[in-house]
Amino acid sequence: MGNKLIRHISIIGIGLYLLALVVISVAFREYALQLKWVIWGIGEVLFFFLPISVFYPRWKNDDPKRFWHKVFWTAFAVRAVYAFLMCYYYFWETGIGFEYGAGDTLWYHASGTLLSRYVREGYISSVFSYLNAYTMGYSEHGYVLWLTLVYSIFGRSWLVPRLFKALMSAYLCITVWKLGSRTFGERTGRLAAVMCVFTPILVQLCGLHTKEMEMIFLSILTLERMDYLIRSKKYTVWNILFPILLTGLTFGFRTIIGMCLLFSFLVFVVLSSKDLVGKKGKIVTIAAVVVVFLVFLFSPIGREMKIIYRLNFVEVNYQSKRYDSLGLKHSELAQNLILAPGAFVLPLAPMVEESPDHNKMIHGSTFVTNFVAFFAMLALVIVFRQKKWRDFSLIGSYELSYLAIIMFSFAANSERFHEPAVPLIMLMAAYAMTHLRHKDLKIFYVYCGVLFLALVVWNWLKLSARGLV
Repeated sequence: MGNKLIRHISIIGIGLYLLALVVISVAFREYALQLKWVIWGIGEVLFFFLPISVFYPRWKNDDPKRFWHKVFWTAFAVRAVYAFLMCYYYFWETGIGFEYGAGDTLWYHASGTLLSRYVREGYISSVFSYLNAYTMGYSEHGYVLWLTLVYSIFGRSWLVPRLFKALMSAYLCITVWKLGSRTFGERTGRLAAVMCVFTPILVQLCGLHTKEMEMIFLSILTLERMDYLIRSKKYTVWNILFPILLTGLTFGFRTIIGMCLLFSFLVFVVLSSKDLVGKKGKIVTIAAVVVVFLVFLFSPIGREMKIIYRLNFVEVNYQSKRYDSLGLKHSELAQNLILAPGAFVLPLAPMVEESPDHNKMIHGSTFVTNFVAFFAMLALVIVFRQKKWRDFSLIGSYELSYLAIIMFSFAANSERFHEPAVPLIMLMAAYAMTHLRHKDLKIFYVYCGVLFLALVVWNWLKLSARGLV
């Protein structure tokens, strides 16, 4: 991908955002975003597009060690400063130091505080009793246990867990580089790493007290270790056990993450060429994955797998029913089967006041994902065009299975549940960007027009559903 082309795409991204924001603000002027949300949005969009067009051309030819240091320390510095400042920003805005509309966050913090006190006072059994009081047992309690550990060592601090998030988010960029370079080549891996450094939502998660950053880090690191295990052919005890351990940890954050990781590894092994995994190797690996899956299935986690199945594949009209219960119009458009084709793109950026404060604050970050999603979808075409679908099978099966489950669930239109898909969207987009053809650019321009119209209609629907327009 040439430097001029990346600048061209960046300029179009900035221009499209500003055009959509101005048109929507004028068309629905009574419900236009407040100035502070506009400032946040413009800042997020500029933060993504401008640095990429500046730093990628400068860093792409550095030797690996120098590139590693530039990516990691730039990412960490940005995230650490942001995490520090947001402690004060949220305290100023909400009075409690936590993000807008904090719900689960307050429970995480309160639970971590309580359990860390049990640990310091030596009542370890009380920790397990507390966790067992919930239907899911130990599943989905990974973040609470993580906060308990941090609070037990460093005290009840808002900042320390967020600095750990900054470290994880910074190393996530390195992990994406390694995974992308092995899968698609060094050029793609480096662009993906730089994109992740400046992906606004991956920075903003470091200023929240939610579990998404830890969950994203664990899932991408697991994929990278799975990829390394197969491609390196170094079947040492550690190389085998480490991905299994990481997969087990992901079940403690979100069950479907662990399920998708096991599924994607199985697909990767089955579709790998004979040079990479022989027939005997495939049989042994498949048997091992099945055994690991059965261990999880017959553990307390298995009960939640059944609940996930019921919620995600039986109640496929959850969103539509929810809209009806709230008395909102256009509920027929909220059906999962209608939303599913937009898995990579949704949810679209909210640009009117009739949205939760947190969503308005990150609407620029959401737009970035909406925009980049085109290249992620184009990557699906290019991998078949270049006959690299075998190499892509690990990343593709994970991303597609995760998004499919989300789109056929109660979380189809929830920004928070789409966030774990963002790093691989950036990686897939980087692959498409580094293999663009002129014909692809023509389709890209059409997509920009469609996205502009979709943003206008989306925000009209938000207002119309409430009878405001």
